[in-house]
Amino acid sequence: MAKLAVRGEMVEVEAILLDKDGTLLDFVSMWGFWSMRVIAAFGQELERRGLPSISEDSIPALWGTRHDAAGSIVGYDRNGPLAMGTMADLYAVLAWQGYRAGMSWADARAAAIRCGAEAETALEKERPARLLPGVQAFLDACAGRGLPLAVVTADETEAALRHLEWLGIREYFAVVIGTDQVERGKPFGDMAELACARLGVSPARAAVIGDTNGDMLMARAAGSAVRIALASGSAGYPDASYMITGYEEMQLGG
Repeated sequence: MAKLAVRGEMVEVEAILLDKDGTLLDFVSMWGFWSMRVIAAFGQELERRGLPSISEDSIPALWGTRHDAAGSIVGYDRNGPLAMGTMADLYAVLAWQGYRAGMSWADARAAAIRCGAEAETALEKERPARLLPGVQAFLDACAGRGLPLAVVTADETEAALRHLEWLGIREYFAVVIGTDQVERGKPFGDMAELACARLGVSPARAAVIGDTNGDMLMARAAGSAVRIALASGSAGYPDASYMITGYEEMQLGG
């Protein structure tokens, strides 16, 4: 049993479940890179067919991204599709743009998946993932106290494992649960329940840390008593037990 101090309050936990993107790794560095390449490739698919491409002013609304004057992604809606959706969700949104432009649904969906694969290849080559500040020290503290950790992510498990390897933190996690391992992803409790079952702990004795209210809803549905949101900007976290701005606001005791 470990004691987790959050914003001056002490809670006892037997395990911690963490979201991956935006919680362990910098979301924009990874998924901003990926998104820009997927959308650009899909635009080229439309142009090759003589169809209208996706306009620059409509791109932010596709998946919930914020852009600078040069068009680069600099932020994201933590309650939007890119932050909370699965790959299937993102491809469906993109395929809808192709269908609206004049492609058949089958062709649009195939094109979206193909563009995603191209972006994955670029992601593998560049590996733009980087840890959020404070993550390494927090993981080391958990390991030092023998506190079991799990990742619960809307990403596919294979991709999540690969990203954790890039970051050099794979060995900290006894369990990694991707959305492909459950019937229902976030905001349902399935992933948290499965992670706790594999760790051998009750969800009521596990803390969940995430960066969206979807993570908090998952934790609530699974029965977790401790739901910690890494808050940013104006994003809403009505289902969080605690809101913090960084890992320095949490400390582990014996």
